Amino acid sequence: MTRRYFAMALCCVASTASADLSELRDLHLDVIPRTAEETARIARVTAPTPDFTGAETFETNPGGAATVRARSDADAFSQASGNMSFEGELNFKVGNGLFRKLWVSSPSSTMASDGLGPLYNARSCQRCHLKDGRGHPPDGPEDSPVSMFLRISVPAAPDSAMTEIEAFLESIGDTTPRTRPDPVYGGQIQDFATAGHTAEGRMQIDYEEIEVVLSGGETAMLRQPNYSLADPAYGAPHPEAMLSPRVAPQMIGLGLLEAIPLEDILIHADPDDADGDGISGRAQIVWSVEHEAPMLGRFGWKAGMATVKEQSASAFAGDIGISNPLFQAPSGDCTAAQEACIAGPHGDGDARRWEIDAEGLDLVSFYSRNLAVPARRNVDDPQVLRGKQVFYDTGCVACHTPKFVTHRLDNQPEQSFQLIWPYSDLLLHDMGPGLADNRPEGRASGYEWRTAPLWGTGLTEQVNGHSYFLHDGRARSRLEAILWHGGEAQAARDSVVTMPPEDRAALIRYLESL
Repeated sequence: MTRRYFAMALCCVASTASADLSELRDLHLDVIPRTAEETARIARVTAPTPDFTGAETFETNPGGAATVRARSDADAFSQASGNMSFEGELNFKVGNGLFRKLWVSSPSSTMASDGLGPLYNARSCQRCHLKDGRGHPPDGPEDSPVSMFLRISVPAAPDSAMTEIEAFLESIGDTTPRTRPDPVYGGQIQDFATAGHTAEGRMQIDYEEIEVVLSGGETAMLRQPNYSLADPAYGAPHPEAMLSPRVAPQMIGLGLLEAIPLEDILIHADPDDADGDGISGRAQIVWSVEHEAPMLGRFGWKAGMATVKEQSASAFAGDIGISNPLFQAPSGDCTAAQEACIAGPHGDGDARRWEIDAEGLDLVSFYSRNLAVPARRNVDDPQVLRGKQVFYDTGCVACHTPKFVTHRLDNQPEQSFQLIWPYSDLLLHDMGPGLADNRPEGRASGYEWRTAPLWGTGLTEQVNGHSYFLHDGRARSRLEAILWHGGEAQAARDSVVTMPPEDRAALIRYLESL
């Protein structure tokens, strides 16, 4: 694995230049530039370790100084950054209140909380991000689908005008097929509605069990999902409609991911696989509504949002139907074909101007930015250390980059100049046909997904009471999640299948310690 990191120093500058991403900037951050001495020191600190006889320095603090003690209850993901000031804690708590707020339909005497829907997926942020953790697919017909929904899009017509980001991507030679929201159902299927309105439909999941034979006489069962829209209330979707499931991801460490320097992410990109290791990470490029410019995508399963604030604003609009300063339509994701939704009562136009105003959006963004990463556990356990070596030797760190150092920031002390351990390069990777949703999103093809950060995943069962992983929760364990890897991760996945069972067990134990 050391070869890949050495080769990046030789090839990635050329790869980045060939993609002509030089105009991208971290427009969302107030950056204090690094000195040459700091840059050299950071390169040494973030280099992958060759020593697996003990834990690395600061490895127990994956969120740097913002790390908090690992609690033993379901609130492990709901703590404020460990280095937060008293004033910051007050803003965090107010933001938490808004994150948990149950919105109601308009008109309502509760004017500070009205504006829900009329079509929606959840009544609050917390309903999707349960305990600030991971959602799950419905576990049978009686279980609520509230923490999961279907995105929907259709191919763009050949003569349709380009959006700002499509024009930029064309200028750098990107040929990912362009898409548009479904002309009737919009960008996502909303399976709830306020009184007097009709939900768009119901997500239906059918599973097929697949057996995988492992070394040492072991086996694993995978469940292959098939998704469809049942009971469509507004007519049949477009004949070429593409459906893609989304489980709400965990919320911890988002502000730290947002503070990783753009250049430190791009240096891991190798779109043409110039070093020949089979890994071809690509940067997602999105249009920032707030900054009116192309930016690096960091958030979402396909890195479709550039900042925590835009991710929060988009979720308010699409998931809850709440207008805000960035996405101002009072009817959320409703389309012109849904006349009752467009004409229905909404909660904007009062003293707030939007259904959540600028101050409220900033507070929710501050809260989301400062949900702390819990400390690592059992870092010196011999089996954990063996699993760590297996993780490195198998090639997992080619995408799940262990370490970064965040920007030095002028006005964000919680995220400023922290050594963090997210285990993600935040890049897009082809994960093969098994995980493909066949739905392009921006620069991401129907086979590509952003590398999911692994920090905190060992506490998923404790926080959320389940062990469902991947973008649609199909994997019921960490091993199943690994076995679904294909494409660029096929070789690593096959190594896990054939390795001695004791190494496979150590690898899982290591992942449980994160």
